[in-house]
Amino acid sequence: MTSTHGTEGGSGTARPGIAPPLTDWLADRTDGELTELLRLRPDLAVPPPATCAVLAGRAEQRASVMRAADTLNTLEFGLLEVLSLEQADQVPVARSHLDDAFADRAPKKSLDKALSHLRSLALVWGDDDRLRIVRAAADALPWRIGRVHTGTDAMTETEIRAALAEIEPSERNLLTTLAQSSPLGRTRDAAPGTSPDRPVQRLLSRGLLHWIDAETVELPTQVGQVLRDEAVYDPASPTPPPFAGRKQKLTDVNAAAAGEAMELIRHCEDLVAALGDAPAPALKAGGLGVRELRRLSRAVGIDEARIGLLLELLAGAGLIASGIPEPAPPTDVDEHWAPTVAVTGWLNSGTARRWATIAAAWLALPRRPWLIGNRDATDKPISALSEEVRAPGAPPERRFLLELLADAGGRNLSASEASRLLAWRRPRWSGRLGPHVVERMLSEARTLGLVAHGALSSPGKALLHGGDAVAEMDAALPEPIDYVLVQADLTVVAPGPLVPELLEQIALVADVESAGAASVYRISEASIRRALDAGRTASELQTLFATRSKTSVPQSLIYLIDDVARRHGRLRAGVAASFIRCEDPALLAEVLASPVADQLALRSLAPTVAVSQAPLREVLTELRAVGFAPAGEDSSGTLVDLRPRGARVPSPRTARVRVPTVPTDEQLETLVRSLRAGDRAAVSLGSSRPSLRSDGTRASTAATITLLQTATAVHRPVTIGYVDAQGVASHRIVQPVSVGGGQLDALDPTTGEARRFMLHRITSVALTD
Repeated sequence: MTSTHGTEGGSGTARPGIAPPLTDWLADRTDGELTELLRLRPDLAVPPPATCAVLAGRAEQRASVMRAADTLNTLEFGLLEVLSLEQADQVPVARSHLDDAFADRAPKKSLDKALSHLRSLALVWGDDDRLRIVRAAADALPWRIGRVHTGTDAMTETEIRAALAEIEPSERNLLTTLAQSSPLGRTRDAAPGTSPDRPVQRLLSRGLLHWIDAETVELPTQVGQVLRDEAVYDPASPTPPPFAGRKQKLTDVNAAAAGEAMELIRHCEDLVAALGDAPAPALKAGGLGVRELRRLSRAVGIDEARIGLLLELLAGAGLIASGIPEPAPPTDVDEHWAPTVAVTGWLNSGTARRWATIAAAWLALPRRPWLIGNRDATDKPISALSEEVRAPGAPPERRFLLELLADAGGRNLSASEASRLLAWRRPRWSGRLGPHVVERMLSEARTLGLVAHGALSSPGKALLHGGDAVAEMDAALPEPIDYVLVQADLTVVAPGPLVPELLEQIALVADVESAGAASVYRISEASIRRALDAGRTASELQTLFATRSKTSVPQSLIYLIDDVARRHGRLRAGVAASFIRCEDPALLAEVLASPVADQLALRSLAPTVAVSQAPLREVLTELRAVGFAPAGEDSSGTLVDLRPRGARVPSPRTARVRVPTVPTDEQLETLVRSLRAGDRAAVSLGSSRPSLRSDGTRASTAATITLLQTATAVHRPVTIGYVDAQGVASHRIVQPVSVGGGQLDALDPTTGEARRFMLHRITSVALTD
């Protein structure tokens, strides 16, 4: 059996008449309607059309029509199909025929809205008695025109899957071929009397194929949807599937979203710290290797899929980048992935603002992070931050999904239900928005706190619609607290997010054991020594716990702090290249007798002082490695905090991807005024008024200058034909101001702006009123 493309025509009861050409219909539109057309179809405005005739020609071009069709829903395609079938022999169709075709299937209000949208896109034109469509619109339909519907179209998704599970592999291959090409297939096995054991006949009997004629069969639309792993819906339905989910409490949704946001920010901070401590070598082809991904996964304590997503988000926000880190890591690779200098400001901002930066980066990210780890065409795993993850269509798909959730009014939507609704709203996108893809996008949105319990959160809605997302997230986050609970097992419980000042102190003296809405920290000898190294004293630490803990401070913690502090700092290292001093000569003698003394080239200057040529940081590290507990000090004897700050790379350039500029309403209004002037100029050139050339050929330079000088002297506007530097020809009306030096200076009457034209590019001139 072979696959073939085809359409079926038809004739109806359309009223005869002559519809105006598209050019005339556009010329009769108001300026506001033309502005709306150019806003909905911005490709029509580039380069600016000179006249309505040029605009109409572009509006009928196939590529432009296909782009406009991507925004149509199933009902609008249904209207186009009816108009295409009934527009036989170029006879316009009456609006009443559309009402009859959709009687009892769609409300008149929905038909009015759909027809109005099609007119605003200039895919349909004419009045209600003479409706026409552009030719290419019929080719944009996501199904075959005039498709035949039988009872088997009513098969449910479950029934289709059950039937597919029972067929032979050869029969499934036959259906797959039709699903991936044209639904129509040519075969002799469709003829009546063919043996029922033949594959085509078995598929016809199961309802997996439709019989068209003795040599043609058709794959039902919904069977093709299942085979392509798309959302299964009836394309003949003029009404969208209803929202079936339960309405969620907004407070519950926002609370869950806030919890996810806090977890996201904590993991991003940990990932930034891990990359700062050990920048990840970049692959030659770009991206991050699998080994580095696993290392970061272990360092942060989350799975590789989440690490991949966080890397893409941080890179999209400009918080990490590939470059040469400072300080440079000890590797042979030049390019490394490391935090950028911009990360410092991000780390110092509030939780809500940090979240908004990451969430906005995801919304505009032209990549699909969920592809990381999948296999590419060569069966190799796709790397994080690699070119294979790039997907320019991802941002509009995310916005489309979030808009659907916003329209759901707080009802929870599953991935399959959301995919089905999206497919009805954008049939031409159904292949891109299958349940598998929608589930991945929803998972990412949940990770970011944009969606929770299947519904859109208030911060997510604000981010989507340009509201104050930071304020919404601040309102959703739990109120920060200024106390902790110290337990007898040397753990510190924070029953909520801590105020920044307390969080910094607790993170310095204790290690995170578990994080979330309530976090648990563990105090150890190493964590206390870390706080002492940073300049805290034993009394300051004890005061911290005594004043900030709502539980009594256990005696074991007081003993531990005193014991570590007693040993800490007895040995002092300073900058000479480095020096070591100690109040206890016996302890310094022990250091000088240890193997580390040779490594650091220590030399005794006095019973309590020794010097080294090694840097202070290296002296401290080596002494701690062999069991000593030195503290760093400056030239005045004050303890100094020598903790590493992490490597940094310069922030990347912001304009990496060229995004088409969206014209403003003011620019579009100016373009429409210029369009009207072009129409007037075209009419003027076509009239009997005197002109230099009536045959359309280029006028001589001398004659051009003479007429332009005359128009300047008598203050008469002229219509000129002009070809710009890009070779685009246009006609416009201008008021000459001066002529000379090979150029014409004139005023544009539509805008009042001064314009300059090169004389050698003027093809014709005519006086006008």
